[in-house]
Amino acid sequence: METILIYRDGSSNKFWKIHVGGKSHTVTYGKVGTVGAVKVKTFDTEEACKKDADKLIKSKMKKGYTPANPSDQVIKENTMSESVFWELLETAKQKGEDPDEQVEWLVNHLSKRPVKEIVLFDYYFNQNYYKSYTSDLWAAAYIIMGGASDDSFDYFRAWLLYQGKDAYESAIQDPERIIPHLKMLEEEEEVPQLEDLLSVASIAYEEKTGLDYDDYYDLYVQLTGDQHIPPEIEFDWEEDDEEGLKQKFPALWSRYGDQPLEY
Repeated sequence: METILIYRDGSSNKFWKIHVGGKSHTVTYGKVGTVGAVKVKTFDTEEACKKDADKLIKSKMKKGYTPANPSDQVIKENTMSESVFWELLETAKQKGEDPDEQVEWLVNHLSKRPVKEIVLFDYYFNQNYYKSYTSDLWAAAYIIMGGASDDSFDYFRAWLLYQGKDAYESAIQDPERIIPHLKMLEEEEEVPQLEDLLSVASIAYEEKTGLDYDDYYDLYVQLTGDQHIPPEIEFDWEEDDEEGLKQKFPALWSRYGDQPLEY
């Protein structure tokens, strides 16, 4: 269920929208022609959620709000798209001397955008991030770093995504194509991990709204339907089978098998 109301008088031109889905409803509000601000509220039952939504609608209409004309462009469309997501990652790499400064810029930039765009940035991040949850990439990370726990593999995939769309998709197809992107790390004796990239959106949301991760996660799920469930993975390699790993990725093993990138 979705309802859009508008309020116009001599000094105001506002919209108010509520979307009810299951046990939560999402309210979007602001000046007509803008993306607006967003709030999510969750209830114990669907009935309680709908009851509260009906109450809010009646309250707004008593204050002079009226149903919007379906043909009117009341709410501005989001400007965040997948291409903009990748462009922002590329821009961030030009905004500091190291990944820490670059991620800090990205957080600051996102915190100045509408909440919906922060959420969509995270959505596009996650949709691409899930694609890298593969047995082959985990084997590659294991060889490169001389081991890869669940967390290490998560941070590795974030680093890989930060290399850009072409490099990321190429490495998913053939993990040995990662090698050119590792050479700078070899010189600086660093590892291919970027943990901070995983929380960019939630931190930007907190800076913008003052609300915590639980509030952000509820909003993220309500707006995108994505519940952060990674795909199933079926391993086709074993940690203690060095010969098997060597045969699987000979170029990676030749370069990092005996000299992995470690902290």
